[in-house]
Amino acid sequence: MKPISNPQNPFSPEVRERLEPPAPVTPDIFEETVKTILSHNTSPDLPFRWSVNPYRGCFHACAYCYARPTHEYWGFGSGTDFESKLVVKVNAPAKLQESLLKRSWQGELIVFSGNTDPYQPLEATYKLTRSCLQVCAEFHNPVGLISKSALIVRDIDVLQELRNKAWVRVFLSIPFASDDIARKVEPQAPSITKRFETLEQLSKAGISTAVSIAPVIPGLNEHDIPQILSRASDAGAQHAAYILLRLNDNVEQVFIERMTHHFPDRIQKILAHLKEVRGGQVGDRTFFKRHVGEGKTWNVIEQLFDMASKKHGFHDIPDTPISATFRRPGPTQLSLWES
Repeated sequence: MKPISNPQNPFSPEVRERLEPPAPVTPDIFEETVKTILSHNTSPDLPFRWSVNPYRGCFHACAYCYARPTHEYWGFGSGTDFESKLVVKVNAPAKLQESLLKRSWQGELIVFSGNTDPYQPLEATYKLTRSCLQVCAEFHNPVGLISKSALIVRDIDVLQELRNKAWVRVFLSIPFASDDIARKVEPQAPSITKRFETLEQLSKAGISTAVSIAPVIPGLNEHDIPQILSRASDAGAQHAAYILLRLNDNVEQVFIERMTHHFPDRIQKILAHLKEVRGGQVGDRTFFKRHVGEGKTWNVIEQLFDMASKKHGFHDIPDTPISATFRRPGPTQLSLWES
């Protein structure tokens, strides 16, 4: 078991110095009732405004996860706390139904999830994502999903219902071609092989699928792009997207610490390439710049993606779907979200 390791929390006045080796990480699950479950964003470079996060923190433990600092708002750390101190929003389905019943709701696209994987292992027990999807199907509300997990195939029946009643697309996050590399960077996520199998199962079930190469880590995985797109095409994906790594706030410390452990001979090259495509920085919060890079190296990466996409017939990601399918069920039609 790995030891506890968290960067200093910028929201905490306490500065802790260990006098002995850190204890091993043990998981803690916290159940929480929330006042609201729909999160609203006004980011002009995101294709959606609304998201649902049934869980806070993520067991997958990806070294690069941009959501790590959000754990600090709640008094946890952004390192091992993020993947071991996990919060379950047990009333998420009820709160989602409550929001969709409001007259102000117009049936816009809802994305699962904006921060953490909606199909991380906790979902196998709590089934909150499944129940929330059932609510969306009940209201004929369009849905997008982003996940690394094979657990999503459990809910093919609900996804097909959403496809028939509204609109649904699943993005499988597959940033590496190698299981070995992925296991070091995403140590508790499903294997790359399993993700491609999941992509194929969803595609064969008639679900609109896409592959997300996120993040692109210059010096580590940019040369994987053609192979990832080839395998995704073989698995039936229709769309593809990619996003450049950004190391904002304490994500930088976590990433460098873990990558130094697994790739001591490559970490400096990775950081140098990242700074090259990010104008001397490792992170960026600027809208329309934070997901992409600049300069010759980035242009080569863009061309690599574009050429492979055209070769395998991938389509550009279309605009957010309109909300014409949305409707509110009558009082006697509201379900209790069968599991």
